[in-house]
Amino acid sequence: MRNGNSSTSYPSTIAEFLAELRQVMQDADPAVIQDAVYDAEEYLRAERAEHLDLSEAELLLKLKDSYGTPEEVAAAYLQTEAVVSRATRSPDVRKSSSLLGRIFQVYRDPKTYSSLFYMLLTLATGIIYFTWAVTGLSMSVGFAILIFGVPFFLLFMASVRLFSLVEGRIIEVLLGERMPRRPQRVAGQTLMEKIKEMLTDWRTWTTLVYMAAMLPLGIAYFTFAFTGLIVSVIFTFAPILQYFSNEFQINLNGDYYLTWPENLLLVPLGIIGLTLVLHLVRLVGQLHGKLAKHLLVKSSA
Repeated sequence: MRNGNSSTSYPSTIAEFLAELRQVMQDADPAVIQDAVYDAEEYLRAERAEHLDLSEAELLLKLKDSYGTPEEVAAAYLQTEAVVSRATRSPDVRKSSSLLGRIFQVYRDPKTYSSLFYMLLTLATGIIYFTWAVTGLSMSVGFAILIFGVPFFLLFMASVRLFSLVEGRIIEVLLGERMPRRPQRVAGQTLMEKIKEMLTDWRTWTTLVYMAAMLPLGIAYFTFAFTGLIVSVIFTFAPILQYFSNEFQINLNGDYYLTWPENLLLVPLGIIGLTLVLHLVRLVGQLHGKLAKHLLVKSSA
């Protein structure tokens, strides 16, 4: 970091430094803020452990030239984030000038297929999240009268935050929504203060809500994506399937089977249906990413 002059008083504690860093980055993505604050605290705490002979104020002044002010740290982190984001994001699909081109360009968009994979994956992750949340809460209530009830509950709530990070990584990779890559931490807190912060942070509880809601959402996502794909593909390739296999027939009303020429009429319906399904899959991916960001990531405010 390069040195910079500041007309304001320099932070005298690590907590003040991080608070100022958060304030400087208040307009940035909350997920980026959480990562930046975590990295800064980790670095400053490591330096503090190596220089116990210095007070926090003296240490921060010593690091001012080599590490930088909160403003410089924020600028460097945002610049790095922009570079990494450009390097890792999927290439943008060039928008077609025609309406027909814009409709069918969904087939060329990598986000379509990553969103589709996420929707199919949520059946498994939804079962895991729901089971963990419901079982953990139930056991916490059951153990409440026992001496290890409170420690068990606190460990369970800590695990909820861990699941939040795991889900965030899945969402960022598959849906493209920037999520935290570091856990949330507040400088200078005692163990009791950390416990209080965890239990009073409403994002902890909205994460529980998210985990419980992922079971019905996962079932809905999987059913829609799987059924939509299967029906659309069968309609699209019905003539080919019937041509090569006499056993393949589409039955209507239980007693009428479509003939091969009649199956040709299903092809445009299959193509339209598949295109519509892929557009809806991409839209669901975008909306779910926003929902997860709202429920799992703490606001910078």
